[in-house]
Amino acid sequence: MPDLKEQLRADLTTAMKARDELRTATLRMVLSAVSAEEVAGKAARVLSDDDVQAVLRREAKKRREAAEAFGAAGRTEQAEREQAEGEVLAGYLPAQLEDADLAALVADVVTRTGASGMKDMGKVMGAVQGAVAGRADGGRVAAEVRRQLG
Repeated sequence: MPDLKEQLRADLTTAMKARDELRTATLRMVLSAVSAEEVAGKAARVLSDDDVQAVLRREAKKRREAAEAFGAAGRTEQAEREQAEGEVLAGYLPAQLEDADLAALVADVVTRTGASGMKDMGKVMGAVQGAVAGRADGGRVAAEVRRQLG
């Protein structure tokens, strides 16, 4: 069984023993999403650590978007809860790239691919997403690619 999934289970047990309601609920939710992903499709499978990280990124993005929506609707208590859950999930994800590092990575890919304008954005995005590997949100990457190609 993948190490990250085992780590999540061990941390859930620890959180339950410590009576940490937020962490317990968040880890249960993530493990439920991982289990759902394992049985999705035609055949059940065991997720690799990369697949588990993809589920974690997806769930963290949901929390970010929900926090923004609750905040815009004036429901600060729910927004704070979503942000707190997002922070718990962030502890299991790789560190995010700084803006300068992302800009340098995009500049390198633009140079390597010979991209000259917005018509080459798809080619650049594909190469950058492979190099970034979950260390930056897709929206941030797209904005930087647009900035450099525009």
